[in-house]
Amino acid sequence: MVRSNCVGVVCLLIATGCGTTRTTDTTRTATEMLLVSQAVDRAVGQIDFSALLDKAVYLDTAQIDDNVVDKGYMISSLRQQLLAHGAHLREEKRSAVYIVEVRSGAIGTDRHTLLFGTPALSIPSVLPGIPTSIPEIALMKKTDQKGVAKIAVFAYNRVTGRAVWQSGVVEESSRIKDTWVFGAGPFSRGSIRRGTTLAGESLPSVTVFGTREPIDPGHPTTVQPANGFEWVNGDVPSPPQPVPFGLLSITGAAAIVNHPLIRGS
Repeated sequence: MVRSNCVGVVCLLIATGCGTTRTTDTTRTATEMLLVSQAVDRAVGQIDFSALLDKAVYLDTAQIDDNVVDKGYMISSLRQQLLAHGAHLREEKRSAVYIVEVRSGAIGTDRHTLLFGTPALSIPSVLPGIPTSIPEIALMKKTDQKGVAKIAVFAYNRVTGRAVWQSGVVEESSRIKDTWVFGAGPFSRGSIRRGTTLAGESLPSVTVFGTREPIDPGHPTTVQPANGFEWVNGDVPSPPQPVPFGLLSITGAAAIVNHPLIRGS
């Protein structure tokens, strides 16, 4: 009996093994994407489209270069903001009375690093087998990464070509700061964090090497793009749109129609 138990224990030890999990990383880090998207949210949230209330509009994005980072996210945010302010989006330019054109001056990130200590150095080899590099020795290290979004929007009448409204240049940013002290860290905080974290784990709400960033109260627009909201009039038919005089070749008050116009041959 004892012998059989010993044999069972030996077999169990021999069969003992370990497993591995394959992990991969995306091309862009989540931190970078959060910085960019939050800067876009803040910039779009400042734009007040109230002048286009109950207007049939088409969002023209042709001036946004294809290489702009997160182009699709910015366009979708602008469409959402237009709807939130009561505009009626059209999928075709010819079915809209007003054209809303958007351009982007900057969508991206910047990073700055400050080091108190000795940076990593490479020195000439003196003897074989002796390391020729000195690793970084940081008494304190700080990295500041910032996301920036610069957007401008204007609207004009599709038929007459006259200007109707413009937003002006809107520029917003987001930020994250990482700090290491005597090799411990990173202590991370910023606008994309809910609080101070250490190596990804939340810490109590305390001040770390500087003042805490104030909570952003948001911008005084009707509906923020990043906030949830439900419209109760989503199924209400859109109001009829006035047709410009030049399109109908008539004089007097503009005709009111609620269907696309068909030009004669």
